[in-house]
Amino acid sequence: MRTYSHLLLFLCLSFYLSFSNGTQLIIVNNCKESIWPGILATAGHETPSNGGFHLNIGQQVTLEIPELWSGRIWGRQGCCFDENGKGSCQTGDCSGLLKCSGAGGIPPATLVEMTLGTTTNTRHYYDVSLVDGFNIPVSMIPIGGIAGCGVAACETDLNQCCPEYLAVKSKGKVVGCKSACLATNSPKYCCTVEFGNKNTCKPTAFSRLFKTICPRAYSYAFDESTGLKNCKAPRYLITFCPPN
Repeated sequence: MRTYSHLLLFLCLSFYLSFSNGTQLIIVNNCKESIWPGILATAGHETPSNGGFHLNIGQQVTLEIPELWSGRIWGRQGCCFDENGKGSCQTGDCSGLLKCSGAGGIPPATLVEMTLGTTTNTRHYYDVSLVDGFNIPVSMIPIGGIAGCGVAACETDLNQCCPEYLAVKSKGKVVGCKSACLATNSPKYCCTVEFGNKNTCKPTAFSRLFKTICPRAYSYAFDESTGLKNCKAPRYLITFCPPN
């Protein structure tokens, strides 16, 4: 009887979450060191947790995200903040603040980007982007979604195979890997000016390297065919340093 009651409670909760307003983001630190997730909402949207917080090794937090939310989440490494929340991070730093409060992270940083519905479309669109480079492996997995939901991820540590001319180092260790756009600011690699559309901006040797290692991530600006996922789920699991 007790087991049945627990099962009934779980089913009722799952049903409620599936049809309640908003979306849950479960953020997990599976890395071997602390991380400091940063959050930047698109203009006009509320920023959860005022834009940033600390996650110990193995810790997780659940964020309640309102309907039609749009924004990005990234991980920061090697941070040190004082009692006022001021300091710096080796990667992903946002104006030297624990609470990013509307500031974006300094690239290179692996981005989890999402648009959780619009006024004309209830579908959720999301991706893991390497367009601004890489610092930490991350994945976004739907929980309880409709059929056909995809996993967005870069689960491999690109820092281990980053070309020397793209590497960002701290104390002799590679802590980030720039994209070709970030490293060169060239229209060809940034998909700007005459390369600012999908017909003229094509994969390069650098984006192909990222794509080979992380096939479920955005490797350059117009990598929509395999990089962009869509779904409708009540919850998503975002894991930094996911098992692969």
